[in-house]
This record gives sequence, structure tokens and C-alpha cells, in this order.
Amino acid sequence: MLKESIDALQIKPDGIYVDVTYGGGGHSKKILEKLTTGKLIAFDRDPDAAKNEVGDERLIFVNDNFSQLEKYIKLYRIMSVDGILADFGISSWQIDAAERGFSTRFDAELDMRMDSRATLSAKDVLNTYDEAQLSHIFKEYGDIMNGRQIARVIIAARTIQPFKTTFDLKKALESLAPKADHNKFFAKIFQAIRIEVNKELEEIKAFLTQAETVLNPKGRLVCISYHSLEDRLVKNYMKAGNESGEVEKDFFGNPKAGLKVITKKPMLPTDEEIKINSRARSAKLRIAEKA
Repeated sequence: MLKESIDALQIKPDGIYVDVTYGGGGHSKKILEKLTTGKLIAFDRDPDAAKNEVGDERLIFVNDNFSQLEKYIKLYRIMSVDGILADFGISSWQIDAAERGFSTRFDAELDMRMDSRATLSAKDVLNTYDEAQLSHIFKEYGDIMNGRQIARVIIAARTIQPFKTTFDLKKALESLAPKADHNKFFAKIFQAIRIEVNKELEEIKAFLTQAETVLNPKGRLVCISYHSLEDRLVKNYMKAGNESGEVEKDFFGNPKAGLKVITKKPMLPTDEEIKINSRARSAKLRIAEKA
């Protein structure tokens, strides 16, 4: 949803914008095309993302988590920004890098770290978490109902031989994978582990609590989510400025000023885009504007 997200920012040529998920640089390049004297601050915690950095003096690249948004805005002496874009989830180039362990297609080390400098890996989760922890991950982050059964199988398998590769995991869980939804089952398993390894939901919550603060009046927050957990957080923070989605009121019972929701329902990718990029099929785009 490249065009839709860039259009949603309503970019001013002299404005200051933030792309908190630089990845391969696709969104950032489109933002830069619309800027003249403006500035773009781009975040990505993955050190490999720096390899995709474009040589443009208007771009400030930050190799850190987007949960550090406010810190870096102050560091670069920027008072506020005109728009923020977040494209959550995992980048296509990360999935296609077999050695990163994100994909179910390749037999690679169980890594799944978006930041290779982080200490926790997928291998650590699978080999050290207890039954309750594993069950929680699969249920909450993968929406898998038999999470406890999966956890027990993993614990039994690792007592014989510790998990090392993605295919070790697939082999251990093969008997639990429904034939009709084999690929979907393992996609959910990998998603749940990846979210835990990278503390993705915690990072998104921290980012969203800061976004409104750094935006100028009429500044836009544009978020693309790929699963219900992300989308629920975005929806609630845009609506109420908090995780629960309950609107806080002042002493007189009036809703506190905050973001104005532009998209009452999320924008979805077109059939044409899904044909070109099947990974876009689950994308949901939401837009809000600071009052």
C-alpha cells in the first residue's frame, strides 16, 4: 500500500517526516521524492537496513528501535514533525534472507532477531521457555488454540535434542499441523516466536504513546499493520491514546483532545496489489491526524 500510505501523509515539500520502519527504503524514497527543503528521519533496528540507506543529505538514518522516537527527535533538535509513517511487521528482504531464520521455507538457524545485536533468539525461546511461557506465546501471538499441546511437544523434543534450525522445529510439530492448513499453521508458529523474540508489541505500544507528542497540529500518523494484535493497538491508540481504546474525559466530561481518526475503517490492499505481492493480503492501513 505504498501509494496510499504516502498520499495519507499529505507531504509538504518543506515538512519534517519520520519513517519508523525503513526496511528496504521503499517508503522513504517516495517521501524524499516529495520533499524539497524538508527532512526525513528514518528508523530501523536491523543493522542490515543501513545497507539500504540512500545517499541523501535530507535523510537522517537512525539504527535503533522506533520505540526511541522521542529521544532521537530531541537529539537532533527537532521540535516536532509533520507526519509519521509506520509499516509494521517484517520486511520482505528479511524474510528472503534464509540465514535470518524468519521463513518457514529455508532450513536455517533459529534466529529471528530483527536486531542482530539483541541477546534473545528463537533458539533461546524454544530451548529455555517453560510450558506456560510457550503456551502463552502461541495463544496470544499466534492465535493458536492448542498452544499448550504444542508447548508440551516442544519440551519433549528438546529433551532429546536441543532445537537448532527451523526445520528442527517443523519436524517436531509436523504431526500437529492440519493437512488443510499446513502452511498457515507454521506461519502462525513462526509469527508467535518472532513477536516474542523482538518484543514487537511492546515496541509498538511505546512508539504509539510518543507519536502524538511529537506531531505538529494537523500532522498525520499513518500505520500499516499485518495481524490483529498490531491493528488493535493502532486502532485503540488512534481512538483514545491508550491500549484499551477507552476515551478519557476531563473534569467536565469532555473527551480529551488528541488524534482525530481519519479512517473509521482500515484501508485494505487492492486485488491487483495482492496479485503482485501476496504478502500484502493481510495489510490494514489506518490514518489519524493531530487535533
